[in-house]
Amino acid sequence: MAELATTSIFIDRYHPQQDGKCAISIRITYQRRKKYYPTSFNLTIEQFTKVMAQRPRNEFKETRMKLNALEGKASEIIKELPFFTWNSFEKKFLKNKGNSSNISHAFEDYISELLAEKRIGTAESYKCATTSINKFKPNLIFADVTPELLRSYENWMLTNKKSVTTTGIYLRSLRTIFNIAISEGIVSKELYPFGRRRFEIPTGKNIKKALTIKDISSLYHYTPLQGSSQEMAKDLWMFIYFCNGINVKDLCLLKYKDIDGDVLVFKRAKTIRTKRRVEAIRVPLLDPAIEIIKRWGSKKVTGDTYIFPILKEDLSPERERQLIKQINDVINANMKTIAKTVGINQDVTTYAARHSFATILKKSGASTEFISEALGHSNLKTTQSYLASFDDDQKKEMAKALAAF
Repeated sequence: MAELATTSIFIDRYHPQQDGKCAISIRITYQRRKKYYPTSFNLTIEQFTKVMAQRPRNEFKETRMKLNALEGKASEIIKELPFFTWNSFEKKFLKNKGNSSNISHAFEDYISELLAEKRIGTAESYKCATTSINKFKPNLIFADVTPELLRSYENWMLTNKKSVTTTGIYLRSLRTIFNIAISEGIVSKELYPFGRRRFEIPTGKNIKKALTIKDISSLYHYTPLQGSSQEMAKDLWMFIYFCNGINVKDLCLLKYKDIDGDVLVFKRAKTIRTKRRVEAIRVPLLDPAIEIIKRWGSKKVTGDTYIFPILKEDLSPERERQLIKQINDVINANMKTIAKTVGINQDVTTYAARHSFATILKKSGASTEFISEALGHSNLKTTQSYLASFDDDQKKEMAKALAAF
């Protein structure tokens, strides 16, 4: 059951006014965060005690009734909301305040939700977006966001040497915030500035990151110093390539219970929070991948043991993200050195491993339904649904093309 926000009548006894009276507010608490909404009442601590008595008398009774009405209004709004957000609550509770139409406020609200869901990386991306938009034009409200303003923001970003890709990421974040505001009734659909004949978000050029099978062979047969960080980096890069271009975060989260015979079965961390029904990805474990697990896998094996000893149980989301980024950086730095050594003149990153997996399978004759060029992009639903429709024997035959060197 979803957690409900709670209400209470609050006296700010720590900041009394010169006449000894204290401000009275309605306090809303949600996911350990508290916000205070002022009322027109100021009372001494003695008066407040009488107002909050079980049976207040005389003028205190009338004050209590008015405060109860305000708190009751807040409680009713909370109950009526499909799900609580500060934005949607304030839209209804603060009819004349205008806070709910503020873009920065809406970003802050959504970022709080992301952090509560432990989606640290996504929250950081939205923080960058709102910081950039505030630099361009502070105190924006939804009504200000027109196609013309969006074009001005795009030009401002490019003039300030920001890439088309970064510009697109920030604008997609703003579009998400706008869509949430529409769904919550904060802004009218007629004001929606995105889409055809309005403003279309720019996309960066699709720079090919895939390596050739010859390049993959050169990397595979390169021999680093045994037991070195370079050997580990190379092996993990090859594991990504051999295992459906697995994302580094998903690689770090793999546990021995995810191995079913000679098949690796896992659900992507990125999609678990965004889909009601998430299909497990089934990856045939080729001999090279099995050897990598034997070489670098945790030696104390139980079902709940992480395959690769990168993460530990009970890490904070921030620390987990830090370690995943660290191993990604280690892989990329070492692969850059190896690529230069074997004569590959392009970036050999973890993303290149993902992209190479898709491209080489496609060139080997795998159908678009089996593996699409979109593998590794933000929307993998189509690719994953097609993967789920093939049986393990078909996948094994296709996977053999990955080691055709």
